[in-house]
Amino acid sequence: MIARRAPRIFISAGEPSGDLHGAGVVRALRDRYPDSVIEALGGPLMAAAGATIRYPMEGLAAFGVVEIVTKLAAHVRLLRALRADFRAGRYDLAIVIDYPGFHVRVAEAAREAGIKVLYYIAPQLWAWRPGRARRFASAVDRLAVVLPFEQRFFGGLGLRSDYVGHPLVDRGAWPSRAAAREQIGIRSEARVLGLFPGSRHQEIRRLWRPFRDAAHQLLSEGRCDRVLVAGTPDGDYPDPGQLELLRGDPIPVFAAADAALAKSGTTTLEAALADVPMVVAYKVHPLTWHMFQRLRTVQWVSLVNLVAEREVVPEMLQDRAEASPLAEALRPLLDPRDPATVAQREGLALVRERLGEPGATTRVVALADELLGE
Repeated sequence: MIARRAPRIFISAGEPSGDLHGAGVVRALRDRYPDSVIEALGGPLMAAAGATIRYPMEGLAAFGVVEIVTKLAAHVRLLRALRADFRAGRYDLAIVIDYPGFHVRVAEAAREAGIKVLYYIAPQLWAWRPGRARRFASAVDRLAVVLPFEQRFFGGLGLRSDYVGHPLVDRGAWPSRAAAREQIGIRSEARVLGLFPGSRHQEIRRLWRPFRDAAHQLLSEGRCDRVLVAGTPDGDYPDPGQLELLRGDPIPVFAAADAALAKSGTTTLEAALADVPMVVAYKVHPLTWHMFQRLRTVQWVSLVNLVAEREVVPEMLQDRAEASPLAEALRPLLDPRDPATVAQREGLALVRERLGEPGATTRVVALADELLGE
């Protein structure tokens, strides 16, 4: 019997959330193929997990049509370099994670060079671009989806997908409220608001001021005693005043908070897993918002509402993502006995149930193994 040689795998993640999920895949691949060559477009988490970072992802992330234009030249240069790698036969398999505008093109370049492609965390074509599904289907060999309704959506378009569960569930048990508060230095009886203004510089720039001002308003009213900001290592948060900036790992902030003001995205699922009632907000360039409104095909934007298939959390988008409306939506959630808080916690329990069992990265590697064996 001839032993199969160690595979050469390229993993691509264009933003911090992809770096986080990619790190789990790298660790699982290292367990499955200890001698494999794993190179990546990624960041520090994937590097720590054992990938060689061939292309650093710093400076690539953007959301929205207008915002992405500013990053276009960097993406073009990177795609040209990757196309050369693929044509040179450098890899046996490409795994691309989320980040659809760029990764669909990466997938096409890999397929053109005869390299198998596994797409992990499907692009949200169901939200505003279902017409691109045909192009997407021709660019990938296997699709691993992390939200339960996505398999139904892609199946309806004739695209095979595998539901692997959400990687956030693989994090294991959250720290207790008491442990998180002891770590941060917060009294058990204090009412704590957590702010999660995002990881991208563009998100922080648009959301920080309304988030900050809403929190100051609630502090001045006596609705909460402490406000914790889950900050990035290099994010800019001007004039925080009484707000306490905790850079780095956001998990203690989730665990310690009574309620949260969170940007739309994966953060909302993290809050759901931590059982933190929340208000969800987002702002983009006005032109991006106008185009999204014309093209969107879903009733809700937040992943919590999409997974629950009903409104569980308030969505404060664009012009509504200002200090006074945000503060108004947050007030009842800072009281655990308020009917709005009780109802939201029931909805968050449903979301946790629907996110599936642990083991997402193991299932992804099983799909990779199938492709490498073909």
